[in-house]
Amino acid sequence: MAGGKETPRQKMIGLMYLVLTAMLALNVSKQILQGYLSVNESLEKSKKNLSESNKRIKDAFEATVNGNPASKPYYDEALVAIKEIEKEYKYLDEVKGELARYTVELDESLKGKVNGDTIRLRREPWFSKIDDYDKPTTLLLGSDEHNLKKGPLTADELRTRLNTLHDKLVKQVEGMQTKQDANGRFLTKLPKDEFSNLLKKIAIVKPTDSGREEDGFKFTWPMDNFYHLPFAAVFVNLNKMQADLKNVEAEILQTFSGASGKLAIKFDRIKARVIAPSSYIQQGDQYTANIFIGASSSSIRPEDMEVLIGVDSASAAKGAGGNKIEIVEGEGVYKVTGGSIGEQTYKGVIKYKDPEGNFKFYPFEQTYKVAPPSAAVSADKMQVFYRGVENPVTVSAAGIAPADISITSTGGGATFRPDKPGHYIGTFSSTGDCMITVLAKSKNGTKPQGPPIKFTVLPLPKPELKVSGVFSPSSLSKAALANVAALIAGSNGFNFQANYITQNWEISGLVKGKYTEASGTGPNLTPQAIAIFKGADAGSKISISAAIMDPAKVITTIPCIIKVNR
Repeated sequence: MAGGKETPRQKMIGLMYLVLTAMLALNVSKQILQGYLSVNESLEKSKKNLSESNKRIKDAFEATVNGNPASKPYYDEALVAIKEIEKEYKYLDEVKGELARYTVELDESLKGKVNGDTIRLRREPWFSKIDDYDKPTTLLLGSDEHNLKKGPLTADELRTRLNTLHDKLVKQVEGMQTKQDANGRFLTKLPKDEFSNLLKKIAIVKPTDSGREEDGFKFTWPMDNFYHLPFAAVFVNLNKMQADLKNVEAEILQTFSGASGKLAIKFDRIKARVIAPSSYIQQGDQYTANIFIGASSSSIRPEDMEVLIGVDSASAAKGAGGNKIEIVEGEGVYKVTGGSIGEQTYKGVIKYKDPEGNFKFYPFEQTYKVAPPSAAVSADKMQVFYRGVENPVTVSAAGIAPADISITSTGGGATFRPDKPGHYIGTFSSTGDCMITVLAKSKNGTKPQGPPIKFTVLPLPKPELKVSGVFSPSSLSKAALANVAALIAGSNGFNFQANYITQNWEISGLVKGKYTEASGTGPNLTPQAIAIFKGADAGSKISISAAIMDPAKVITTIPCIIKVNR
């Protein structure tokens, strides 16, 4: 067709060949765009899982503040970062909404009212416009690639905002390394490795020019992401930026919460504490109390801390010894036999060597009561009962044989069955207060041994998925994942025997670059799910969502995202 005189038949054949080639090209383009839709759906699911996972981490972080005041500065810093990230996440959603509105030519009155995160590209009116190359470019970049469009909801403004967010987060994290209190103690310092690693993770939100050239034209970040790309591709790029923000949020939460626990041992907020199993004892029994510094550690050596009874801070600073008590795993153990009935008071001081090698003195004072004999009820494992599991209980009354003791209860849907003399197994069908009365047999029948004793019945803790022997793993090696054949759940650190049952699950991940999903019921994985665990690409993430039923028949849906390591 390139040279010589052609007959009408040859010209017709050539024209038909060109039309067929164009049709084939269009078909390939549609196939590629279908791939974009699959990637977009995967990103939407990943964003949802990340949001749920981040909320769980944030809630757990918040819960530690009450028990460990040293973690509050880290938690406050996390809230600042989350607020900044969420602001740009919502801005990206505005860009997606306006992009969708403009591309499908919705009325101008709907500008700013289309929610980007609710758009599903496989549905109309969006699906018929997934191959539109012109409108996304016009909206975000303008008509002149050498002079990019500026103003609200443009690629130029988006680049500026993401750069600003990156710089704010870097400045915040760097500032945490030097923040000190009035005494010169670091409040929020991150370990060196975690600090440098977090800066690398934050860098993913910073717009970076690729520098590639095409026909002498050097591409910038806005051109790489939005220039002459179909609507589906531009939408996916914006969704990926949102997912990157959620990933950075997760890294900040995990790093800050982890650092708050690791650095608490340095006692940057110190308070003397006294904890006794009971401040009310029977005459002739022994009173025991643990005296220690808040957030203490078993790594504290005797030469680093002394607990002195009968001396104040001023005297101890001048060398007075007082009555030195035994230090066991970082805690001073004070023991004294209850003598005279009534309120008893003791006081002293904790002499502690801080990380700089200087001794500090922390005074304490505590009272307890010595009383005549009375009945006692104790939960064998914890100070509370749990609904849905067996709760061992020990009951005693001074001067009464265990075989002659019985108990009654109200509240919590409680039932008790004897286990052995003085021991019962309690089960509870509801939560709330439970009042237990101890009865003793006598010649005249049964008699209460003191007033009813109040316990609290709590719901079982929420379960966690256990994958390859690890609770809620954030990452696992390919070798560990290859051996996973079932999804089981439990409550990490929970002392009771509790049977958690896997009801159903959904698993997704990238296998050889292809997004793959599997679902099933019961704990055992299907061959398709096992194939995802065995074949997931290194560096990708496996998303799991499982419905778990606890012994009280409460079903909880648990998300879990696992990074695949080599």
